[in-house]
Amino acid sequence: MSAMTNTATSSTVTTPHASRTLLVTGALGGIGRAICHQFAGQGDSVIVHDIRAESDTVVTRFVEELRQAGAPVVHYFQADLKQISAIDALFADLREEGLRVDILVNNAGIQKTAPIQEFDAATWLDILAINLTAVYRCIQHAVEDMRHSGWGRIINLSSVHGLVGSANKAAYVAAKHGVVGLTKVLALETATQNITVNAISPGWTDTPILWPQIQQRMALLGSSRDEAVHNLVTEKQPTGQLVPPEHVAALVYYLAGDQAAHMTGTTLPIDGGWTCQ
Repeated sequence: MSAMTNTATSSTVTTPHASRTLLVTGALGGIGRAICHQFAGQGDSVIVHDIRAESDTVVTRFVEELRQAGAPVVHYFQADLKQISAIDALFADLREEGLRVDILVNNAGIQKTAPIQEFDAATWLDILAINLTAVYRCIQHAVEDMRHSGWGRIINLSSVHGLVGSANKAAYVAAKHGVVGLTKVLALETATQNITVNAISPGWTDTPILWPQIQQRMALLGSSRDEAVHNLVTEKQPTGQLVPPEHVAALVYYLAGDQAAHMTGTTLPIDGGWTCQ
């Protein structure tokens, strides 16, 4: 584990509302990147997590983007969230660097589509590990900092599949339903501690995790990407449009603010009308 810090000098956070530090898991994906940019643009410090090595040019460019966007301090940490030991080491490194997590966004996720009889056990375990078990473990560590400071925000990226089911997504749907349940439990456990715990359930969103399904639909239809997206999205999402990651990021930012202090234990869909049907 290692950290990459920009040239700005880090200082102790004494008032989380004024100078906050955000940790986003899976931050190099579409929604994660948008969340980091949203908070950096408002002057918050950002801890970027992903699976890529620190030396990867994608990482170094993104760290510089966030610094230029306005984040006073940016750090990068690599960890494989499939391993609880790696999550524990990540938070040990954060504490060694003197970093405290004021806002935790559990965003990392993976998906595979296949009927249950073809769903191999190894993939099942990986999806549950990253999409659910890692959420539990990151919260378990971060809430310690939040209780110590007397303030905290936890936002879990569930999915529309945390509220409804779809065929051929057994592991993903199971994990995302678990995130919704975990959100409710942690909201109750922290209700009197000035800590809120909420979940967001995006529908079809313009992110890399959706690309394999778009490619499958392109092959099935023999169509362009735009035609495949429209055909795929309109099956579930009445608007017929992908949700921009920036819209999800704006909702995360709202939940992290004082105006959402009395919102906890909620799951908010942003799904183009999917779950109103």
